Amino acid sequence: MSARRGSSTVGGRRAQWVTRGRAGGGGRSTGVASSRARFAARAAGVRRRPWLLAGWSLGIVGLLAGLAWLVWFSPVLAARTVRVQGVPAAAVADITARAQVPLGQPLARVDTRAIARRVIASATLAEVTVSRSWPSTVVITASPRVPVLAVKNPQGQVQVVDADGIAYATVPAAPRGVPQIRTDVTPPSREALRAGISVLQALTPAQRRQVTDVRVTGASSVSLTLGRRTVVWGGASDPELKVKVLSVLLRQNASLIDVSTPGTPVIR
Repeated sequence: MSARRGSSTVGGRRAQWVTRGRAGGGGRSTGVASSRARFAARAAGVRRRPWLLAGWSLGIVGLLAGLAWLVWFSPVLAARTVRVQGVPAAAVADITARAQVPLGQPLARVDTRAIARRVIASATLAEVTVSRSWPSTVVITASPRVPVLAVKNPQGQVQVVDADGIAYATVPAAPRGVPQIRTDVTPPSREALRAGISVLQALTPAQRRQVTDVRVTGASSVSLTLGRRTVVWGGASDPELKVKVLSVLLRQNASLIDVSTPGTPVIR
């Protein structure tokens, strides 16, 4: 209910009156106006939504384009330094020269595979990986080959061989602690070198200390000298059984021990 108050003079007397109206008259008008305002605001929001979405989309596209330019074309993230790790300090300069890293090129566009191929061309390295270290460094991680054997050929040259049987470098003399063998084959096959390695790896430490000469004439023809005895080893097969048989036969007074067929050894 709403009420209106007033006064008037009748017959010399002042009278007051109150007029009451139905409730909701003014409220209905206000509610309709409020609903219309909300509807208009909602409609305006719907009309603005495509423009907002378009604006956001353009902003995201612009941001991605800026990032792409920054990474792929800008000099800000260019390759400026090269770090070589995993090798002795003396080998760093040679590896860096082989790598030919394009300094100044955006780091994201540096061809790491091509760099790895150029570096691994050095026979003294067993493995090479190239990675990026942001914002501006190319990292080269190299694993040098480890010599386990030295081979002296008929010409007197000495080559070092890794555990895979790869002769990877010619040296003046066998490195300290690396056993040396002789070969009549030039160059020796990888299988022949593996056979020579298998002999030295299979022998016990005490037997290895007695070895004065190892000769490889083929992948299945390895012989060695232990003190005053000649041992015909054969190929790389059954190394553990050959060592067991050899350990027993070394107790015999024999100048030649043949364990190439360990199931039927021969002594003389």
